[in-house]
Amino acid sequence: MEYISASEAVDLPRLFSDLVRCETRLYNALNDRLRERHGIVTSQLEFLRFLRDHPGARVADLASEFAAGVGAISKGIDRLEQQGWVARQPNPADRRSSLLALTQDGMRLVQATDDTFTECLTDLLGSNLPSSSLSTVAQAFSQLRGVLEQAGIGTPAG
Repeated sequence: MEYISASEAVDLPRLFSDLVRCETRLYNALNDRLRERHGIVTSQLEFLRFLRDHPGARVADLASEFAAGVGAISKGIDRLEQQGWVARQPNPADRRSSLLALTQDGMRLVQATDDTFTECLTDLLGSNLPSSSLSTVAQAFSQLRGVLEQAGIGTPAG
């Protein structure tokens, strides 16, 4: 595999700017659609989807997945718990942590949002990029994410 150096043709500051601005615009557009149709925001849905796919996860597991601080994740879970979408359960292996579970209402909400989530991403990504480009982007970001996660790059301290 061939890697680029800083002196090659790719304008890395521009790539970074494009990446961040695209992520922000996609996130905001998804946020707007989810709020309008389901009364939920993207970050909440991401937490709920993670809990659906990882039953018995802890706050620390979400913090690791989303590269965010434990305190911020815990506050987000508190809000989901207040809405009745998540329940904390005692962790038999560690009294200092809780296991998180979707409630029936939380599971129904995730199921209800699945079509909206896919439809919105299809509109924003699939309608604006040829499938071959989208596939290339998906592979590149998956590879980059793996490298960053493997090396522990960008992981918050707390």
